[in-house]
Amino acid sequence: MQTGTVTRENPATSYTHRILKSEAIQRILAFAALLIMIIFFTLSSPNFLRTQNIEGIFLSTAVNGILAVGVTFVIITGGIDLSIGTVMTLSAVITAKAVSEVGLPIGIGILCGLLTGALAGLINGVVIARMRVPPFVATLGMLYVAKGLSLILSNLAPIYFDRDSGFTDLATGVILEIPDIISIPNAVLIFFGAALIGSFVLGRTILGRYTFALGSNEEAARISGVSTARWKIVVYTLAGFFSGLAGIVIAARLNSAQPALGQGYELDAIAAVVIGGTSLSGGEGSILGTVIGAFVISVLTNGLRILSVPQEWQMVVTGAIIIVAVFLDMARRRGK
Repeated sequence: MQTGTVTRENPATSYTHRILKSEAIQRILAFAALLIMIIFFTLSSPNFLRTQNIEGIFLSTAVNGILAVGVTFVIITGGIDLSIGTVMTLSAVITAKAVSEVGLPIGIGILCGLLTGALAGLINGVVIARMRVPPFVATLGMLYVAKGLSLILSNLAPIYFDRDSGFTDLATGVILEIPDIISIPNAVLIFFGAALIGSFVLGRTILGRYTFALGSNEEAARISGVSTARWKIVVYTLAGFFSGLAGIVIAARLNSAQPALGQGYELDAIAAVVIGGTSLSGGEGSILGTVIGAFVISVLTNGLRILSVPQEWQMVVTGAIIIVAVFLDMARRRGK
């Protein structure tokens, strides 16, 4: 009598496969929604697929996309960062003051902006990880601190860059162009570069592994010997760094630092992350999904504007899509 062997799948491996399959489905759904919107707006308005409009969509996606890449790490840990929008503004103000008022070289001014964002993220991380303040409260406090400092340092007025300095070329200049078809603004290249770096860090480094570990089960990670507080601080510092980068890009795009700008950007960035499949409960997410989500937000906003939909209804539609995305995330988790 011949006996057979029964092969059982490792439970941990099975769970990982289910996670990856679930995330892939969410990304596919987000990408399908993006395609459907593009088709709908193309059929609804002949202006949608015009070269100038497409370039505008790419340019408007860049700032929100960079912010979203940074906050993806935070949300995967199960946290939240409400300060990224105003930290972006503060970084832009610091850069503008360094270049336009102090007279420092543009490179040094950019470094000042990046360090400002990273410092704000570091403070967020310390307050959350060491002082045990909930992320919502800690980053809400930083939102107002950064907003206030922006207004104080700028004396409530925009700070402009010298147009001959070439600073604006960082965002609106073009080094990649398909003749007679489309020009890709430098801001978009910076966004894609940030996304590639974020994807590498999340998928190929120890920081990425610990980011997922913190979101999946922080207590288990701590018992396993992971310094959860230290890595959480690193995650928030990284998010702040990306906020600083977004500040530099938006300052270059506007050729000025606008101290009253910034609040509200965090909501679009978080929406892009959630639409892209990153779970608000932590432990799941990808940079690719975030990039797709950022384009969903930009295409939706642009298309509704082209169709002359009032801004208040644009907000209603965007809010409804966010609710649907969160519902799908909850449904996926219940299914697992």
